[in-house]
Amino acid sequence: MNFNINSVDSLVTEIQGLSGNTNDVNQLNNRLKQSEDIIRSQATTFASCLTRLDPALHSLGYLYILEACTAGPVPEAQANELVLSVIRFIDVCSAEQIRLVPNKFISVCKRLHEQVMNLGAPIRAVGPLLTAIRKIQQSSEHLTPLHPDFLQVCLLAKCYKTGYSILENDICEVDRPRDFFLYCYYGGMICIGQKRFAKALELFHNVVTAPMSTMNAIAVEAYKKYILVSLIHLRQFSTNLPKYTSSVAQRNLKNFSQPYIDLANCYSTGNVAELEAFVLANQDKFENGKNLGLVKQVVQSMHKRNIQRLTQTYLTLSLQDIANTAQINTPKEAEMRVLEMIEDGEIFATINQKDGMVRFLEDPEEYKTCEMIEHIDSSIQRIMKLSKKLKANDEFLSCDPLYLSKVGKERQRFDFDDFNGVPQKFNMS
Repeated sequence: MNFNINSVDSLVTEIQGLSGNTNDVNQLNNRLKQSEDIIRSQATTFASCLTRLDPALHSLGYLYILEACTAGPVPEAQANELVLSVIRFIDVCSAEQIRLVPNKFISVCKRLHEQVMNLGAPIRAVGPLLTAIRKIQQSSEHLTPLHPDFLQVCLLAKCYKTGYSILENDICEVDRPRDFFLYCYYGGMICIGQKRFAKALELFHNVVTAPMSTMNAIAVEAYKKYILVSLIHLRQFSTNLPKYTSSVAQRNLKNFSQPYIDLANCYSTGNVAELEAFVLANQDKFENGKNLGLVKQVVQSMHKRNIQRLTQTYLTLSLQDIANTAQINTPKEAEMRVLEMIEDGEIFATINQKDGMVRFLEDPEEYKTCEMIEHIDSSIQRIMKLSKKLKANDEFLSCDPLYLSKVGKERQRFDFDDFNGVPQKFNMS
């Protein structure tokens, strides 16, 4: 089929006539592919088709035209109209139809992301991009190119809870390495906003230990936050990375993060005054890296670290003694710290207001409640599911000619036990 570029009617008639069932839609897709260059080159002419098509019924044809119309530069005066058009389309379009040309749908959604960022209104894309992910995703385990864009707008709009909703799924299918790096990095920052430091640590760890053949800026920034979150959540940090971390990361990450390594070393001494002096001396470096807020939380966490260590030595202690030993300014401030830690479940203690004494207790959890049993069962089910997935991937790779060819070549140059796996080149633009 060749469309007459002077006839909008012929294009509209073709789209309307072939959007009724799956076979017709597949036929329409083939015809639109044949005329894609014409549609793109005459995008201004065919733009009027959009007003005559129903985006819910004619999603495939509508998408071809919308993608062509949004491919070029968008005048500032038309940016808001474009945003509204794309949002409406995402909301009502047929998932079955747009999945026939996923790259075009992704392209249109990325234009939406670009425009809301230019307009300084990232919150406008939060809902639409979440809807777009659900429509384009093959399964909840599939990481799409839209995941990083969605998390970025959630982060900028401070919609942390909405962003966290997609972080609860285990990701096993990744199309592009860069999407995975950004997904974990932005996801980690979302978790920090939600005070879910354990999940943030997991996501930053995934970035730092992911296969890479060249150093990239995302991994460096993730490593800095990995150090800070480790100090806040675990109250300690080790520079020793797991053996499966790429040799590139092993060699270079520390060189790009020296002030943060020094901060961790200072933290390990337990001296609050020294830590505060170090932060003050290096404040510009942390501020330039936009990590000063996290660094201040590291300083605050040292007080809790010192209190936590007291529970390993004493059964009872006065608030004055806690203030002195943990290097806290006043007994009242020490009381507030202890209460915060009790509320967060970090320590188990009671405070006698009359005499200002704190009694440290054992963990009351007996691990036999229905809630705990459900939690353990859920963890076991997740591990079993992951095990099956790994087994399936292992079987797939063992039969993949490209992988076997690659391993065969590498065996000639390396000892197999020292081989880090097949690296994937990654550069951050």
